[in-house]
Amino acid sequence: LILPTFKGDTSNKDREIKKCLTEAYKKTDDDFLHEASKASPVWKDGSTAVSALVVDDVLYVANLGDSKALLCRCAEDGKISVVSLSKDHSPSQYEERIRIQKAGGNVREGRVLGVLEVSRSIGDGRFKRCGVTCVPDVMRCTLTDNDRFLLLACDGLWKGFSVDSALKFINNIIEGKGDEEVEQKTDNGADEVPNDPVSARFQLACDKIASEAVRKGSSDNVTVMLVSIRRQ
Repeated sequence: LILPTFKGDTSNKDREIKKCLTEAYKKTDDDFLHEASKASPVWKDGSTAVSALVVDDVLYVANLGDSKALLCRCAEDGKISVVSLSKDHSPSQYEERIRIQKAGGNVREGRVLGVLEVSRSIGDGRFKRCGVTCVPDVMRCTLTDNDRFLLLACDGLWKGFSVDSALKFINNIIEGKGDEEVEQKTDNGADEVPNDPVSARFQLACDKIASEAVRKGSSDNVTVMLVSIRRQ
């Protein structure tokens, strides 16, 4: 993703960044579908997506499907709040359903053609003619000194955790309750752990919450990424 040199007001900068992110998603979709068409048999796969871009002190998040981006913000009194920076794209939502129907598709039992659970994705070539699109929603958020971390995760995590319980689970580990386990992993060399204690806790939080989601019955793949926010 190559960003242009920005000139002019902030609104123009926002428009250009959103345009760049949208074009990046479209190119990814085009390239994937091109490779899929060459395979034998043709790939029918698809994927949701969520990505984050920081420019100065502004965070931009683009997403497709039902992967989420959540910003954890801690107030001076220690109370944690959550800033949602993604939008789930379900075929059952009015605007999504109308787009699908106008393209000649239909929604049955909350799925496109009764099959696909999301209305926007990368790939899923057979559903593109039915209104499934690769155009992401893009949100922006100005970062503050109270922001602690950004959580990016696919829907497999949310089949085992609510948003509030996930952030509480992660925050407990980041605050130090997982230190003993971090030290134990580092000593026995069983896992590759970052030298930085903060990074090690973040890695531990990712590992533990993914495992816990599976233990709670999530049968989908569970991908979790945590980004520490450190203001200079």
